[in-house]
Order: sequence, then C-alpha cells, then structure tokens
Amino acid sequence: MNDLFRSVIGGALLVAVVSFSAIAQDPRAAQPGEAREIHLQNLKQLTFGGQNAEAYFSHDGSKIIFQSTRSPFECDQIFTMNIDGSDVKLLNNGKGRTTCGYYFPNGKRIIYASTHLAGTACPPAPDRSKGYVWPIYPSYEIFSANLDGSELRRLTKNPGYDAEGTISSDGKTIVFTSMRSGDLDIYTMNADGSGVKRLTREKGYDGAPFFSCDGKSIVYGAYHPKNQDELKEYESLLRQNLIKPTRAEIFIMSADGSKKRQLTNNGAANWAPFLHPNNRQIIFSSNLHDPERRSFSLYLINIDGTGLERITYDARFDSFPMFSRDGKKLVFASTRNAKEPRGFNIFIADWVGQASSLPALHGSQ
Repeated sequence: MNDLFRSVIGGALLVAVVSFSAIAQDPRAAQPGEAREIHLQNLKQLTFGGQNAEAYFSHDGSKIIFQSTRSPFECDQIFTMNIDGSDVKLLNNGKGRTTCGYYFPNGKRIIYASTHLAGTACPPAPDRSKGYVWPIYPSYEIFSANLDGSELRRLTKNPGYDAEGTISSDGKTIVFTSMRSGDLDIYTMNADGSGVKRLTREKGYDGAPFFSCDGKSIVYGAYHPKNQDELKEYESLLRQNLIKPTRAEIFIMSADGSKKRQLTNNGAANWAPFLHPNNRQIIFSSNLHDPERRSFSLYLINIDGTGLERITYDARFDSFPMFSRDGKKLVFASTRNAKEPRGFNIFIADWVGQASSLPALHGSQ
C-alpha cells in the first residue's frame, strides 16, 4: 500500500502546480449501485483511467488528496481534487514514487512519503516471481509541504522505510509506519518530525494507522507470524524489502500505544481500517468472502469485534475507505467501471446507516 521517499534539505522547493483534466471526460453523474450496497447512495466516480488510490478527505470535507499513476508519470504521484472530481492538481514535484498523502487540518499543508531523494526515476517494481508482494522501499521518507510544493520539509531521516503517515485532527501528531528498528512498526512524531515514539513492538507488520476523529485512538492493520515457518518467510522477505500481504487483522489501540485489541480473527487479508466519527464502528477492506482470496470488499465492524457487515459487492477490489468528519460521505478506491485490467478509480457516496448501539470510545459521540 506504499511507495516513497527522501527529503530535500534547506530552502524551499517550488513545484509548479500542474492542473490535470480528467483522463477521459466522463460525466460524473450518480451511478446505480449494486442492490445489496444499501449503505451507499448517490455513488459517483471521480477519476477515469490510470491507477488511483488512497483518497482521503481534507479536514473540512471540500478536497480529496490521492495518489495516482497517470500520464506523463510512470509511478504514483500525489494529487488533489474537489469532492466532485474537478480541479485536479499535482501536489508533489513529480519525481520518484510517492504514497500516503494527507492534509493537515488547516488545509494549507500536506504530508506524503517519497523516494525522490534516492533518484528522480521510479524505483524498480518488486519481483513477482516471489508471489504477490509489496515493496518496502527503504528510500521512502516522509515530507510536509505547502499546497504549491513550497517549504518542503523532511520529517524523517532514516535509512529504512518511513511511510503510511496520517495526522491527528488537532494537527499536532503524525502516526506512521517505519522500519527504523529493523521491523515494521507504528510510531508517532510531532508535526515537525520531533518527538518520535514507538507504539508497537510485536514481530511482524503493523501499519496503515489512522487516528480516530477525537485523536484518542488509532486503528491499524497487522500481520504477526504465528509459527517458525511464517516467521522465517517474513524475515526473509523483509531482508529483501518486501512483505507478502496475504493475511492481516484489524487492531485498535489508544493513541499512546496502550490497550491494544485485535478486532478480527478470520485469517484473511483485512486492512485499510478507518474509524467512523461516531467512534463505534470501523470500516475496512477484506477478502474474507472469497475462498480464493482474490477479491476485496468493504466491511463494517463494531469496536468490540461484533456486528461484522459486508458493505460493497460490485467490484473485484474496493479499499482505502474513509468517512468525512461529519460521517455523511464515504470515499474509496475501486476497480468498478475500470476500462483496463489494472484500472483503479476513486468513488464517493453518501453514507446511509445508523450507528451501532455500543457505547462510543472514550464516551465521545
């Protein structure tokens, strides 16, 4: 789910803000959804062509930041657009590979991960002879920048992977995944890169972390090897800067790393979790419905692990879901309507549904 960076030191790097029209000028009218997708209304496709993923709302809900591989780029770059799909703009310098863009709450700055300090070209794709594996590029570093690319600041300076960063709603804390201690664990740091704290220590992958809207909890996905054979494979791949995301479970913990709880235990690949603003439910992507584990849909689960419900049905791949802060809209990436085999596009829908009757985390609403 990631690929990116290294940082520019000293001075501002001005990046021309490049405007892009939709790759194909398809109308963005609401589309009929699959009949079983009862929680989604007014489903609209926002991108048309290329590979588009990891789309996240700005704090005020007016913008979406996302990563995309589209002409003239050969690998993912960071873009923004309005929530109706208009006014698409490039936010980074177009060099290297980027991932995991996210808005600061004030809407004036962003973070993202990038490999550009290691070279302007896209880093090599992983060797698929090893099966379906994710690259963990050690050249990924996390940066912050203004929306025009100026005042680019390197927030991490580490010889291993740093990526998957998201920001607390008060703008003070970044949570991210790093390999700085030899394993893939979750850390927090201040918005300026100082005050790094390690939150997870279990052997295996801990990543894709998101704060709850009140900043008191963090949801994430994790794969922890259960036996020596799994551990041996995990460590062998990690030495090659690879992981195999065939299994992962959803976890939640307090923002300081305490009170960790596992919410799923189905042996499938469960990932990309996001906590609803009601602090009672988590939406995530999983292939648990597919015996061959080849297709992914969105699911909803209560914070105590009960009430599992499938949300989407109409695609080979649905993932990276995020609710707007008012809980009224859902944005996600999907292969539905794809015109090419590896096409991924961004969709937005009105969210219809009642909150779980469970008490909210920390008593918040």
